[in-house]
Amino acid sequence: MAKALLGYVGGPDPRMLSEMRRLQQRVLDLEAELVRMQAENNALVAVAAEHSLLDSVELSREPALT
Repeated sequence: MAKALLGYVGGPDPRMLSEMRRLQQRVLDLEAELVRMQAENNALVAVAAEHSLLDSVELSREPALT
């Protein structure tokens, strides 16, 4: 009776298990890509910050007092 209420008889559907494995792998792939992109973004932010610090330093020369 419990099996009939849950909507299956004879065990789990192999297609459903296959789809779940495929989706779990896709989630793992996307998580790995997210980590890679975050690391790349952090590197770009660091380079941009270094570049903006160099641009903000003004090397203006003032006339020497004599």
